[in-house]
Amino acid sequence: MWIPITLAVLVFLALAFRGLGLLAWTASAAVILIGWRLTGVAMPLAFMTTAGALIVVAAVFGIPLIRRHLVSRFIMPIFAKVLPRLGDTERVALEAGTVWWDADLFSGMPEWQKLLDFRAQPLSAEEQAFLDGPVNDFCRAIDDWEVYQQRDLSPEVWALIRKYRLFGMIIPRQYGGLGFSAIAQSRIITRISSRSITAAVTVMVPNSLGPGELLLHYGSEAQKQRYLKRLADGEEIPCFALTGPEAGSDAAATQSEGIVEKRVIDGKEVLGLRCNWKKRYITLAPVATLIGLAFRIKDPHKLIGDEEDRGITCALIPRNTPGVEIGLRHDPMGVPFHNGPIVGHDVWIPMEAVIGEMDGIGKGWRMLMESLAAGRSISLPALSVGAAQMATRICGAYATVREQFDTPIGRFEGIEEPLARIAGMTYLMTATRTLTCAALDAGEKPAVIGSIAKAYLTDSMRQVVSDAMDIRAGSAIQRGPRNSLSRAWDAVPIGITVEGANILTRSMIIYGQGAIRCHPFVQKEIDAIAHKDLKAFDLAIFGHVNLIVTRSVRAVLLALTGSHLAGAPRTEDTARYYQHLSRLSAAFTILSDTAMGTLGGSLKRREKISGRLADALAYLFLASAALKRYHDEAKTTANHALVRWSVELCLYRTQEAILGVLENLPTRPAAWLLGWLIFPLGARFRPPADRIGTRVARDILEDRQTRHDLTADVFIPAGDQPGLGMLEAALDKAVAALPVETKLRDAVRAGTLDRAPGHMLDDHGLAAGVISQEEYDRLNEARDLRDEVVQVDAYDPEKFKSMR
Repeated sequence: MWIPITLAVLVFLALAFRGLGLLAWTASAAVILIGWRLTGVAMPLAFMTTAGALIVVAAVFGIPLIRRHLVSRFIMPIFAKVLPRLGDTERVALEAGTVWWDADLFSGMPEWQKLLDFRAQPLSAEEQAFLDGPVNDFCRAIDDWEVYQQRDLSPEVWALIRKYRLFGMIIPRQYGGLGFSAIAQSRIITRISSRSITAAVTVMVPNSLGPGELLLHYGSEAQKQRYLKRLADGEEIPCFALTGPEAGSDAAATQSEGIVEKRVIDGKEVLGLRCNWKKRYITLAPVATLIGLAFRIKDPHKLIGDEEDRGITCALIPRNTPGVEIGLRHDPMGVPFHNGPIVGHDVWIPMEAVIGEMDGIGKGWRMLMESLAAGRSISLPALSVGAAQMATRICGAYATVREQFDTPIGRFEGIEEPLARIAGMTYLMTATRTLTCAALDAGEKPAVIGSIAKAYLTDSMRQVVSDAMDIRAGSAIQRGPRNSLSRAWDAVPIGITVEGANILTRSMIIYGQGAIRCHPFVQKEIDAIAHKDLKAFDLAIFGHVNLIVTRSVRAVLLALTGSHLAGAPRTEDTARYYQHLSRLSAAFTILSDTAMGTLGGSLKRREKISGRLADALAYLFLASAALKRYHDEAKTTANHALVRWSVELCLYRTQEAILGVLENLPTRPAAWLLGWLIFPLGARFRPPADRIGTRVARDILEDRQTRHDLTADVFIPAGDQPGLGMLEAALDKAVAALPVETKLRDAVRAGTLDRAPGHMLDDHGLAAGVISQEEYDRLNEARDLRDEVVQVDAYDPEKFKSMR
């Protein structure tokens, strides 16, 4: 009897592991029973009775036609009371954009080959030429220290913005724009941000959420013809007024409103809106000529329909419209990009000013949510990558050039540790940026992934720049033309705060949206109940049950076998990482479903748990991006060390996020059961080992190609320019002088020369004939330039008083 029982259990586990459900189990059980009968071996009555009962139960729950009438029609009313009802505003926010690889991670069975077969769109020849030509010209024209002193970009730089149509990267050619891909926009912003964050913010905002983006997707043809070419040429400078004193994170709560009314203008009765608003934190507002405005339309006299509240709407308002107060400036952390408030008092605009005209009334919230889904994926992640790549470039050079105790500081383990974090995080951030933009270029609008990229890349920028400041030490805290890091440090809180503060994005948006949009069944259940569709509800709810059972089996089997049962791409030398991520994806799925099932609607108020679930999903995605990058690029030793560091960090952080949820789930029996399923042998993932960090740090110190590949988007100034330009020149001289320094050190060890500091050792070596005059000159040129780049800026006291 035990043979068929054992066989049945093994079949059940195998089918569950592969994600197959009740119908497959029913068929398999029937086959086992029939097969046993055909063998002629007697079957115990108790076993036959039990097996028969199980088959009947499996048939009832596994065959949709039977299940619908015997089960689903009774439980549907119960779920209708439990599942959250979504208001229109909440539904629009949840449905914004599309789902992509995030849905695979939510499924608990990610199809890795699908990700690896996905081809990211490369830069076109024209985009590459633009990056290497006009963008570099633009960067050369910027003196970022002078921008800080003058509190604005120079007239020359503003003229280049217009000349190169940098406000029109997203605008198609037919409307006078550049029509560039998402990855081209990202790399352009990254390069500019490595030269000047002020310039990068100025350029990126019109190409993110703003009039151009909204007009392109929702404007009438007449509006496109009127505005898009002027926006692309820089004839119009746009801003978008969304945030107000009463509506920051909760932008839908705006008190800005427009009242529908008629006025007689030039003898004709015209339908329009009388608008009042107070907005703040609006980038480019002080210099904007065209204002995009989000407000709520009220129609008390029912002039355009039967409803008084017509919902959030977006409109375009010229700066010179009577009643508009604009021009004051905020001071965001001293970074001098234009930012300020806008106030409107009884501003009257015709209906033609509404984006989309009459068809656009009440559709503003959807416009904003869908546009943010794309905008978050490009601009702020690109700026974060720019800061990280610049920090990598600076620290890789500085830790080689700067010496203490006659040794480059990068050789000390205390410096190796933050160097490894800088390089590893830069690799991970760039990989995430690239994969996210690739999704956009493939036609996706990945709302959840865009939120992950925005929140986790801006937060990673904070870590990278902080580590770089520590390595530069005293020279990092003295402001001046030589110090680019201090200006990046000033800007860190801005990226973390704007376009949805990271606290909000992590604790509410990522998982709150992902749990419904990315989950295979939750949205289907909600929609089925809303439409009273029994068939759809039946398929969704029992698909959900099947998901929980099969992923639970999968999670525990993978945990017990060290992830070895999970499939992985055969050609990859990183196969174990794919297996571990598959295991954690299954664990995330059952953890997510348990949190939703036990907490219900209160989960959205349990922001600590929601935030940890967001962490788990985010690091699964970041690890996927790192593996995808490694797959697509050259398989070098340095890249292997970088992907190992990146993925091991993500595995550890995913594990810690899951443990944090388990430790804090209010329903303790469910948490204990999940703990056994997910970590039956304990939590075994660890952060990257020191030996991997040492390899990563050494590669950016010693391997010039690796350092170049990690910082491919950084603008390198001329060698006579203070800051990165001179540092690069000093590195080149230091590398050329290394063989000479080695010769002198060997002579000291051999006893041919006495130990002496710096230039004295050079003099002794020349006098003793250990080095030639040419080598002596090369060595001293390197020492002189090294001495120059470790200096910091100092000012006359009177000039200091006028500095900013």
